[in-house]
Amino acid sequence: MVSSPHEAMHRIFQDHPGLFSGVSEVLGVRFALPTSVTILPTDLTETRPLERRVDTLLRLETEDEEPLLLAVEAQSKKDPHKPASWAYYASYLLTKYRLQPMLLVVCQDRATAEWAARPVTFGPPQWPLLTLRPLVAGPHNMPVITDPDEVHKDLALATLSAITHGKNPDIEAILKAVTAVLQDTPDTVKNPVIEFIFQGLGKLPAATLWRKLVAVDLSFYKSAIFEEARDEGRAQGRAQGLAQGQAQGQAQSRAEDILDVFDVRGLDVPEAVRERITSCDDPETLRHWHRRAVIARSADEIFTDE
Repeated sequence: MVSSPHEAMHRIFQDHPGLFSGVSEVLGVRFALPTSVTILPTDLTETRPLERRVDTLLRLETEDEEPLLLAVEAQSKKDPHKPASWAYYASYLLTKYRLQPMLLVVCQDRATAEWAARPVTFGPPQWPLLTLRPLVAGPHNMPVITDPDEVHKDLALATLSAITHGKNPDIEAILKAVTAVLQDTPDTVKNPVIEFIFQGLGKLPAATLWRKLVAVDLSFYKSAIFEEARDEGRAQGRAQGLAQGQAQGQAQSRAEDILDVFDVRGLDVPEAVRERITSCDDPETLRHWHRRAVIARSADEIFTDE
């Protein structure tokens, strides 16, 4: 599935490797900004038929410190077998590259994040041989960024924050702050951010809100993912139309789109306006009202040019 929170939570570090410095600072550990970055193969398979892959692996170099190997793992649930795998990754990377490894685990669920952050010891209780202590970023320690000025200061950190806070009650304010900044951001930076957040939110209700915000505030944005989501919505509309007539289903879908735009923009919709929209069965009229709903100052203004 393309829209995978798992992919977004670790791949963002490939596009923005300096993000690790910002995340680690939030977590109370200082790592200098890298001066150069090399994306390394993620395949940690041994010669025997046992395949192990880390999600993202980066070599970070700075001016003042030794190069660092950063393994980023996206973790969606508790897995009692993972700590042993992570310990293997660390020892394998140290053996292969002769560089100190660091593990960052990114979670979207607080319980999973707190589980991943617990130190795990390996060896007999009277003399533990190894202790695994990954850095963990999740909703329990990532900042809730609702101020566009703060988003502008560090767009990559704000993007990861939006992904990790997908279930936060303030997610609408978080996403609106991001879209406010993206309106004046070059496409080369803006488009990947839109995709990361869309993938990161996965099937959470916030993903639907994000699509609506992008449609209203960034109306010229198009991508394969958003086209796919739009096609799914149209397919659902057609399925409903088969039950009550195709034309009626399309009209209902367009009417809901208009009301969704008003909802996202925070406009009050009088009952008379709602009734007129939902009772209309002319697709072209509804299409016209939908376009006007994006810029209208009030709900009834979509009818003024008639």
